[in-house]
Amino acid sequence: MVAGAAAAERERIDRLRLIRSENIGPITFRRLMAHYASAADALDALPALSRRGGRRGAVTVCPRDRAEAELAAAEDLGGRHVIWGDADYPALLAQIEDAPPAFTVLGDAALLSRRSIAVVGARNASANGRRFARTIARDLGEAGFVVVSGMARGIDGAAHEGALTSGTVAVLAGGSDNIYPPEHEALHAAIREQGAILAEHPPGTVPQARHFPFRNRIIAGLSLGTVVVEAAKRSGSLITARQAGEQGREVFAVPGSPLDPRCGGTNDLIRQGAVLTESAADVLESLPGTEAPRLPVRPPAELAETSFEDSDSAIENARAKVVEALGPAPVPVDEIVRQCHLSPSVVSTVLLELELAGRLERHPGNQVSGA
Repeated sequence: MVAGAAAAERERIDRLRLIRSENIGPITFRRLMAHYASAADALDALPALSRRGGRRGAVTVCPRDRAEAELAAAEDLGGRHVIWGDADYPALLAQIEDAPPAFTVLGDAALLSRRSIAVVGARNASANGRRFARTIARDLGEAGFVVVSGMARGIDGAAHEGALTSGTVAVLAGGSDNIYPPEHEALHAAIREQGAILAEHPPGTVPQARHFPFRNRIIAGLSLGTVVVEAAKRSGSLITARQAGEQGREVFAVPGSPLDPRCGGTNDLIRQGAVLTESAADVLESLPGTEAPRLPVRPPAELAETSFEDSDSAIENARAKVVEALGPAPVPVDEIVRQCHLSPSVVSTVLLELELAGRLERHPGNQVSGA
C-alpha cells in the first residue's frame, strides 16, 4: 500500500475509533472533525475535553484493534463500512445534522446514492395497508426510485417486498447481521441479495428500544420524501415523518378510516400539511426527480462553529447556565441558546464537553437532556 493510501486508511480507522469511543455521538463527532485536523488529533483531545465537562475518570477511547476487528467482521459478512468522508458516502444523508459517522452495508451500496423514497407504517398493519404498501413501493420502483424502510413487521416488510426487483434499502436498528423480527429471515436474505442492508451499529449488535428512533432518522435522511401508510397517533412511524419534515424533506400520508386507530396518525399528518397520497402518482407529482430537498433556511444552533479557545471563566459561567437548563426531558438546543442568552458556538462547546463527560444525552431532532 502506497504512503497516501496507507494514511487515508489510518484516518478511516481513526474516524471509526472516534465514533466508537465513549460518549461520542454523531453531532459531537462532526464538531470534533470540524475543529481538528484529523481524527487522531480529536482522539488525543478527548481526555482534556471530558475533564472540562466535569468528568473525573478517564474517558474510554476505542482501541485500534477493536476498530480493525469491526471492519473485519463486516468483511466476513460480505459487506463493508462506509465512513464519513468516503467518496461514496450518500450525499443526501450527509446533509442531516446527525448523519451517522459510520455504518455497515451488506449488498449493493450503490443503491444508497440513488433517488430514494421511504415507505413506513404500522407493524400491526391491515391487509389493505400491506397491499397498498407493496403497490406503491412497486410503482415507485418502476418510476426509478429506491424504496427505503426499516424491515419491521407490517408496512415496512410489505414495502420491501414490493420493491425487491427495482431496488430497496433496509435500515436496521441493530447490527446488519441481526435479523429482527426473526420471521423476516427470508426477507433479510432477499434484500441482501437484491438490495442493500444498512446498520449504524457494529455487526452483532442486538437492537434495543432506544435504537429505533435513531434508525428512523437514517430512513428519512436517505430519502427525498417519506410515505406513511398506516400509523396510530403514537406510532414510531410518526417519528420518521417528523424527522423527515425537520430535515426539509417531503412528507406523504395515506388517508384512512376514522374508525381505524391505525389511521389516526396518518390522518393527523394530512391535517398538519402532509401530502394526501392515494397512489405513487401523488408522490411523483410533488417530488420532481431533479429537485434538491428543501433544507432549513437557518441551520440548527449546534451546527455553528465550535470554539475550544474561550476563556475558562467564560466557559465555566456558560456551563453553569446550560446545566441548569437541562433536565430529564429532552429540550431543543435552539431553546437552550435562547434561554441562556449565549452564543450558539459557546453552547455547542459546553454540550460537547458535557456529552464527553457522560452528563448529557442526545435525542433525535437536535434535542438534549441531562444524563
